[in-house]
Amino acid sequence: MNCKVKLLWDNEAAVWGATSDDLPGLALESGSCDALIERVKYIVPELMDMNGIKADFCDVNFVSDRLDRVLVDC
Repeated sequence: MNCKVKLLWDNEAAVWGATSDDLPGLALESGSCDALIERVKYIVPELMDMNGIKADFCDVNFVSDRLDRVLVDC
């Protein structure tokens, strides 16, 4: 199985969030992108089971998006 997990930076809350259309119920947050990826990898088998997805493995494609404002003093 292949699934895409979106990692989005929430600037106001200062956390990364994870969601996926391929893994219903995935909604995690963490202050660190690396820590969030590890949490997602841990929860994937449970979400697959809860959603009745039968597979021996899941290839997870992590896609991140972060927008930061950089002030330039001209």
